[in-house]
Amino acid sequence: MPFPALAERSGVSEPTVKRVLAGRTAKASFGNVAAIAEALGMPLMADPIDVEDFREQVARQKAERVARLVQGTSALEAQAVDSDQYRKLVERSMRELLTGSRRLLWTS
Repeated sequence: MPFPALAERSGVSEPTVKRVLAGRTAKASFGNVAAIAEALGMPLMADPIDVEDFREQVARQKAERVARLVQGTSALEAQAVDSDQYRKLVERSMRELLTGSRRLLWTS
């Protein structure tokens, strides 16, 4: 489909259509990208998620990474962490991530 036709069909300016399709999307809005995708017959779909559930999921994943590091270090020192201690460590780390600095939760 020619750029002018895609721009007209999507309601997005031709220069923006060209930028998005060239992969230069840093300044493109989600609405423009979605409109172009829709016009091309490839609608963007996303399931809505609960923000708190997502935060807890991220915190749990990060807490489990921390707990695995502790468990691995402890195993090297011949002080294995049993499953109950591991679970408590994950829960405590998760709680600290959720109540502490947001930066700790979102940085890798």
